[in-house]
Amino acid sequence: MTAKNIKFGKVSIVVFLTILIWVWADLAQDERLILSDVVVEVAKSSNPALWVSFVDDQKEPNLQTSVTLDSVVLKGPASRVAEVQRLRNKGSLDLSLFLIADREGMTKTDVHVLDVMDFLRQSDDIRRLGLAVEDCKPQRLTVRVQELVKMSVAVECAGLDPSVQVKIQPDTVEAYVPQEEAGVRTATVRLLADEQNRAKNVPVEKTPYIELVPGQRREVSTKVKVTLAPAEKSLIDDRVPAVLGFCFSQNMQGKFCIVLENDDPTTRAYVMVQATGEASKLYAKMMFQMILYIRDEDRQATEPVISREVVFNFPQESVQAGEIRANQPAPTVRFRLEPIAEKNASSGP
Repeated sequence: MTAKNIKFGKVSIVVFLTILIWVWADLAQDERLILSDVVVEVAKSSNPALWVSFVDDQKEPNLQTSVTLDSVVLKGPASRVAEVQRLRNKGSLDLSLFLIADREGMTKTDVHVLDVMDFLRQSDDIRRLGLAVEDCKPQRLTVRVQELVKMSVAVECAGLDPSVQVKIQPDTVEAYVPQEEAGVRTATVRLLADEQNRAKNVPVEKTPYIELVPGQRREVSTKVKVTLAPAEKSLIDDRVPAVLGFCFSQNMQGKFCIVLENDDPTTRAYVMVQATGEASKLYAKMMFQMILYIRDEDRQATEPVISREVVFNFPQESVQAGEIRANQPAPTVRFRLEPIAEKNASSGP
């Protein structure tokens, strides 16, 4: 072996030992990382009759589905701490942990105490970080477990104007509710603005939910169909002054005049209606409150005097909104058609 080979071997050994020393130093020099954004959330239970909540006396309501820990202290090699810190700075460090009640043995109605340190150390998400849990605050969390009972509850549609009538099919559903509140709970559905518009024409299918406490909702398994309709308006009896108008085609315009037989204007002086105050005012402003329609075939009528009912000339928008209707039969008018040329001839010099 030459001196050159011996020298190269020594250099390789020195480099290798140096790398080992740096690695050992990095491993031996643990650093700490304090996290204040670790969230522990109650996982959805496979048992729908189980209601699991954290008890937080500092909030209202005091039953919460999640808790943000004040702090979690992690310890490990400087390189791992730096990597976790980098992920945190990028916003890609997701430490939302889930409490699975069954796994923790919390399956019966009771108040339990969760050892947070033990929970964190068993978390797969924490383990994947390659860091150890050194401390946390709080170290204990109170968990309340309550068994619910399955009951038939009424369904209501929330968030609607009181003037809107609601039809829900079916109007009751099976849901899990607290035993002490059975019989007083209701399931709720809410319609978005576009759903409200659609529900006026066709039923809209929705999934009701039970709100156990504000912010904690449980959907039920049965869907319902919601239909909306305007509520009946409050109509009052009213008397609107009336003017009779005539309507005929262009074929008769300027050729005939309408002569009312034995006319008693008092029978048409007013129209009795049931209407809202606004609809009555709108009706009174119409040019004609009643219309007598003259038909082209009336010119060939075999009888000299024709009898016909008038038509109430209600404002169409009021009719469509259900805000006005007649409170009397339509009057019958007796009339005859007199050709204008003959009338002019008979009244000549």
